[in-house]
Amino acid sequence: MNNRPFNDHSYGAFLEEEKIMGSRCKKCGALALPPRPLCVSCQSWDMEWVQFQGAGKLAAFTSITVVPPTMAKEGFGKNNPYIVGVVELVEGNKIIGRIVGLDAKKPEDIKVGSPLKAEFIHAGPGSNQRTYLVFRP
Repeated sequence: MNNRPFNDHSYGAFLEEEKIMGSRCKKCGALALPPRPLCVSCQSWDMEWVQFQGAGKLAAFTSITVVPPTMAKEGFGKNNPYIVGVVELVEGNKIIGRIVGLDAKKPEDIKVGSPLKAEFIHAGPGSNQRTYLVFRP
């Protein structure tokens, strides 16, 4: 694990392994998600991999009705919206992800601050299947 570069490709590979991995500065302890090779707090290049728990709370969200083609293929659209939110993880970092298990047709019932837990969904045709990070109450 320590020989992987701190970049989006490695982050995606870890998601395929059902792990949320970021970087931590060995000098000051600052966390980065997605991972970065350089600490934005102290500019150190001495980074290490760290696994995030995947638990957090909903910080903000939106119900999406005008969908990109990939989501339309999954059946989402004007009459079947989906939710994307900002999740503040227990480690303090924020991550954007799809929120499942809530009624996107009733956004007024969704509460900011609600606890969420990461899940991994495997979707896609045949050998093109990918792993997606989602959050669920």
